[in-house]
Amino acid sequence: MSPRGVAIPDPRARLFDAAERVLAREGPAALTSRAITGEAGCAKGLLHAHFDGLDAFVAELVLDRFARAAQRAEALPGRAGLDTVNDNLVLAAHALLSSLDPTVAGLALTRPDASLRIRRALEGGAPGFASIQDAITAYLAAEQRLGRLAGTTDTEAVALALVGTVHHLLMTTWTGAPDPREQAERLVALLVGSAAVDTGTEGGAGADRVPR
Repeated sequence: MSPRGVAIPDPRARLFDAAERVLAREGPAALTSRAITGEAGCAKGLLHAHFDGLDAFVAELVLDRFARAAQRAEALPGRAGLDTVNDNLVLAAHALLSSLDPTVAGLALTRPDASLRIRRALEGGAPGFASIQDAITAYLAAEQRLGRLAGTTDTEAVALALVGTVHHLLMTTWTGAPDPREQAERLVALLVGSAAVDTGTEGGAGADRVPR
């Protein structure tokens, strides 16, 4: 427990991390203000000093994790031309699956007021799955310009399919469920295979640029 009067570095991050541990160990039903502050090892009133109640805290936790995942996705366009398209999209999918804990992603479903706060924040421009989709679309467009994806590829549809699948996997992954990473990899292989550059004869122009 932090001594009285001693400032806690980045209390929001400390409380968010504590909440994730409570969720992972005991599930959404155990997420109370007392459980969170107890796990964080801080005064019971700290949560309410920084958030307008538990629903506001839950909303901010989910939005923070969405923003973290979106930030990681923003780096993807910079990888255009590096490694393979398949590898880069798999890397992005794995990053999203690890950045957003399934329990956190589905947490708002258990708290209607928190869900409303999240929806309003996303409508107001807070980063979320739409931002992640935009980053993947930008990456795919960059690969098109480099000739590593067919010019006819619907980059927005490919990005939507990948992000939609990751969202689905996050919301439906539980103990004993199939490995979501393997499922995401299969989808990426399908999407990239359908968008591969037609090189014509073996060894023809651009043969070394076909994504695999």
